[in-house]
Amino acid sequence: MNFAAAVTERSRELGTSLCVGLDPRRAAYRDLEHLRQHTLDVLEAAAPYAACIKPQLAFFEALGLAGFSLLEEVCASARTLGLPVLLDGKRGDIGSTAQAYAEGWLTGSHAGDALTVNPFLGFQTLVPFVEAAKSNGGAIFVLVKTSNPDHSDLQAGVSDKVAAEVTRLNDKLLPELGGEYGPVGAVVGATHPRDLLHFRLLMPRAILLLPGLGAQGAAARDLAPAFHKGGVGALASASRAVQYAQGLDVQASREAAKGLRDELRAAHD
Repeated sequence: MNFAAAVTERSRELGTSLCVGLDPRRAAYRDLEHLRQHTLDVLEAAAPYAACIKPQLAFFEALGLAGFSLLEEVCASARTLGLPVLLDGKRGDIGSTAQAYAEGWLTGSHAGDALTVNPFLGFQTLVPFVEAAKSNGGAIFVLVKTSNPDHSDLQAGVSDKVAAEVTRLNDKLLPELGGEYGPVGAVVGATHPRDLLHFRLLMPRAILLLPGLGAQGAAARDLAPAFHKGGVGALASASRAVQYAQGLDVQASREAAKGLRDELRAAHD
């Protein structure tokens, strides 16, 4: 089952559209073993309430070899728990370098089932990522309108053009692959609730990744326009609000994931 089908099925079966981000911050822990164990414990605690998980590669890369080892453990544990893995790396480059990124993060033991991708070097740079996702039953999530306050420095006037390319790619791929949603998703910040219906209509066959719940101030009740009937078609992402809900209290992380799951369910019901 490909990524889009897997998260859609999980959303329907468990009534969840929550994407749990994992951002293991070195300064929060006594040592690397403490970081490792807490990250895996949070993953297991939040799993029943999540449609997928989203490890932020920057925090794993910052740990060096230990971070890559932990990432492999996270991916393996998530798959044991039935959780699709969406790596947040925002990769993007040209030619053979883009091909290497695609191979590195969409194939292999430390790879995800999906990857966030930066399109701002040109749409041709997406091709290796799309091909790797297609070959491996994965997906990419293209940055369309990000959640950060200064997104408009470069994205104003460009986001609609990127959205149109996402739709073009899915329209090209879906007749061959089948399914409700294509392998090319889109990142649209949950911090832009007034724009969600606009982008939902522009990209009807794309799964939307909505980062910004919790620490960035987005509210679940405002996200309904991003979803299709039954609460599918979008994934709302929260990281710090789950992993560090009350410091390093794993039970608090469990309750935070459950609460966000319930808030999102109420928003699109």
